Order: sequence, then structure tokens, then C-alpha cells
Amino acid sequence: MDTVRTRIAPSPTGFPHIGTIYQVLVDFAFSRQNHGQFVMRLEDTDRARFVEGAEGIIYDAFAWFGLAPDESPKVGGPYAPYRQSERLPLYRKYVDSLIGKGYAYHCFCTRGRLDEMRKTQEKNHQPPMYDQTCLKLTADEVRARLKDGIPYVIRMKVPEHETIAFDDLIAGHIEFDSDVIDHQVILKSDGYPTYHLAVVVDDHLMEISHVFRGKEWISSTPKHVLLYRYFGWDMPVHGHLPLILNEDGKGKLSKRHGHASVEYYRKGGYLPEAVLNYLSNIVWHHPEGKEIYPLAEFIRLFDIRSIGSQAPRFDLKKLDWVNGQYIRALDDKELHERLVAFDASIGTLEHSLVSRTIPLVKERMSTLKEYRSLAGFFFERPKGFERPFAADVLSIGKKALEMTDWDHEAMERAVRSASEKAGIKARDLFMEIRVAVTGKTVGPPLLESLEILGKEETLKRLEIGL
Repeated sequence: MDTVRTRIAPSPTGFPHIGTIYQVLVDFAFSRQNHGQFVMRLEDTDRARFVEGAEGIIYDAFAWFGLAPDESPKVGGPYAPYRQSERLPLYRKYVDSLIGKGYAYHCFCTRGRLDEMRKTQEKNHQPPMYDQTCLKLTADEVRARLKDGIPYVIRMKVPEHETIAFDDLIAGHIEFDSDVIDHQVILKSDGYPTYHLAVVVDDHLMEISHVFRGKEWISSTPKHVLLYRYFGWDMPVHGHLPLILNEDGKGKLSKRHGHASVEYYRKGGYLPEAVLNYLSNIVWHHPEGKEIYPLAEFIRLFDIRSIGSQAPRFDLKKLDWVNGQYIRALDDKELHERLVAFDASIGTLEHSLVSRTIPLVKERMSTLKEYRSLAGFFFERPKGFERPFAADVLSIGKKALEMTDWDHEAMERAVRSASEKAGIKARDLFMEIRVAVTGKTVGPPLLESLEILGKEETLKRLEIGL
């Protein structure tokens, strides 16, 4: 194919997984790098797991990251429809062609029989594969059962004693013994295709040139190799991406972990460009050793063949660091706008006061969500304190501040002079003032904060502490 076309095919079963965004990032970057198209196709044929409204959530997630597809169910395109549930007649047509060529067959086995078969296989330490009972049915037997309305599925036939091989853009040359490949169901009894049939038909008809997906799908690929062969179609280039592991390295990042969902990052105050940068870093290394770079630079320099096969761990602390770097790179005005977009209630606060506090807390923020905890005391007196006050020490600090000009340099001189006269450490005196004013032992620069807070309000809070 002359034109590069990549695709993502999410299922509308809930909030998108961060691993989906990782794959979308690769699809998007590769298509843009090669002046191609990025396609979104909706795999909604598993009706038991379908979640109403999930399709819209997927669009929102892609848009939030700035990875909107060129073609999708939402925007349309030359290969519509892009929802698999709207393509059922197509799948039936291609299934019938496989049956006609002898590459697929009707299976009338009941769920009960299949369960008993698998129990026997398990008992005999055999791999759980279909025993091909219905492959032995004659044409007359099949017609009779169809006439009687007996429910059925369609299975693909797998040749015996063959090596099924393909070249993977990332994992290299891969071979499978056909004798360990199951006679896969490709059309279910409800008329819906399984993933294996639908993905092959759709990728071919939509002229997808490159398929990037998680490494867990490698074991399914030989089935797809056979289907491409049966249909007489060229197979797209495949590249199986390393899985993202949990932080402890034990297993794939699971939806059971809250941070596996895209919604975790939206609600947690992460910047989408920072998350994409982090996802880029865990599987690819910038040629200049950079850790912080924009998406455009990733697209320009990215080499799909440089992705390693080792599964990376998802390190939230490292992501926090990356996100903090992006926050600090924003100018104060844009950070203000991002904060309001993240938390509408910040927009109700006094605009000038928020603007004055941003430079003080910016260097300490890892996420937008942290603004409230760092700067909340500017807008509301603390309701609690991290530790008790030393009233006698606090009294010294209050007297010093009462007598000084209200700028941070004058305040520092006054407090240090008072601590020296009282024979106490300046840092202890500053800490008592901090806790009384902010409620916390750690926060933005104290005296610059007091300067913004104002002399009257500061002294009132110190009085309360006494």
C-alpha cells in the first residue's frame, strides 16, 4: 500500500484504559510521520459488555489528548460505517465465502457438550481446544440440522502440521505450529462476528497498512494470518507493542488499578501533553537523551523499530515529575487558565489573588489538583493544624511582625532579630508562624505568602494561635 493507514479499535465497555492511549499515540505518530491517516473503528460486537455512553467517553478521551482520528463513527469517512454492529451483512458475506471454499464450517455443539469436553481435556492435561467433532459432519447432516433450526456457530478450519509464520515490525520473525491453533469461532450464534473475523475483514476493507497492538495479541495473529490467506488478501504490517506493567512489575497494568483509567489523569490534574510525553518515554528514548519534549518532536524523531520488546513499568512518581516540569514551563497566565478549566470553582475566587499566588506555588505543584492544597489558606483560614503551637514562641513572632513594614525582606529581618534576642532558632520561629497562618508545616515561601495575605489577616491568624 502506498498510503500509511493506522487504526485503533476500542470497545465501548467503559472508560478507556491508559494502555489504549499508549497504542493511539503510536498509531497517531506513525500515521502523521508518514503523511497518512489515523482511523478509529468501534468494536461493539460484544453486546454483553456494551456500556451505554461509552462511545462518547472514548471520543472525549482522544480529544483531550489531542489525538483525534481522521476517520471515525463520529466524523465519518470513505470506509463507513465505522461501527462493527453496522457492518453485520459484510461479515456474513465473507463467512459464507469461507464456508464455500472449505475454510470454515458449522458447529452445532451445545455449551454443555463443550464444557464436558474441556473438563476431560483438563483432566487429561490436554490443551483446551475444540475437538473438531462438527468438522466430521457430512453436507447432508449440516443441511438437516440447519433445517431443524439447531443453533450454531461458524468455526475456521486450521490446517494440520504446518508452520504459520509472520514478520513482526517490533518482535521480529515469529512462528507457530498449526497443531496448537484452535479452530476459532469466527461467527457467533447471534450473528455477530468474533474479534478474529471482524478485525481481518475491517482492516482489509478499510485499507489499513499497519496494525499496532499489544503484545498479548501475538498468539492470535496466526489465526489472522490464515484468514488473510483464505481470503487471498495481503496482510498489513504488524507490530506488537510491549505491555505496560504495574508499578511493581507484577502483571499487566490492570483496570483494577485506579490509574489504569484515562479518567484518573483527567480528574487528577495531569496535563494531557505531559501524560503523552511520559508514555513516549517508557518505550522510546529520545536520540539526544531528552526526557521532556513536545508531541511534534516525538512524531518527527520517533522510529517504530527502536521500540524494545521489554515491558515497561508504569511509574506514577516519574509521571508526577514529568507533569511538574510541564506545569513549570507554562507562563502564569496560561497556568491560571488551566487551573480554572480543571476546577471551575477556582474561577469563582478573586482573580488577582489567584494570579499573585501562582508564582509561589507553581514550583511545588506536580498536578493541577495540588493548587488547592498548596494555596487554599490564601482564601480560607485553616480549619485544623498539623501540629500544636508553642504559644510562647508564636507570641514572639507576632510581636515582631506587628512592628515591621509589610514586605518579605523587612519581615525576615524582624523575625530573625526577634529570634536572636529571645535565644531561639529562627527556623523554629518561622515554623510556628507558618503553622498558625497556613495550618501546615510545609508550603510555599512563608514571608512572600504573608505579604500577599496582608498584615491584618496574618496578625488575626496569629492571635487565634495564641
